[in-house]
Amino acid sequence: MKTSVTIFHWLPRVICILAILFVSIFALDAFAPGLTMWQQLGGFFLHLIPSFILAGFLIIAWKWEFIGGIIFMAIGIGLSPLVFMMNYQRNHSVGISFIIILMITIPFALVGILFMISQRLKKKEFSKIPQTTLEA
Repeated sequence: MKTSVTIFHWLPRVICILAILFVSIFALDAFAPGLTMWQQLGGFFLHLIPSFILAGFLIIAWKWEFIGGIIFMAIGIGLSPLVFMMNYQRNHSVGISFIIILMITIPFALVGILFMISQRLKKKEFSKIPQTTLEA
């Protein structure tokens, strides 16, 4: 594989793992004083459900890049207005709400674009292979 194909193969995967880990950090707010250990662990795993779902989508994207790209673009673009409105209602600041969008949802849209580029580059690279080497 050429270097650009290799970079575009791994870049969306690494960014997606980092974004999922970032979203997972928010599950730590389940640990609060005054709750039993089981209540805290239950809340922690409940808060991790979005991370588990995103990890499942990453597994799909790892196998089928174009479908994964569409899924992650839909997540990134589709959830942006919802996350923006929720944060705007809480802090009444367009700027802060926009920064939150850039940190939480836009990385997934970027991952979707990168998965589609990776699939496209691999398809081009595969079409350059002479047919005689494929038959052997």
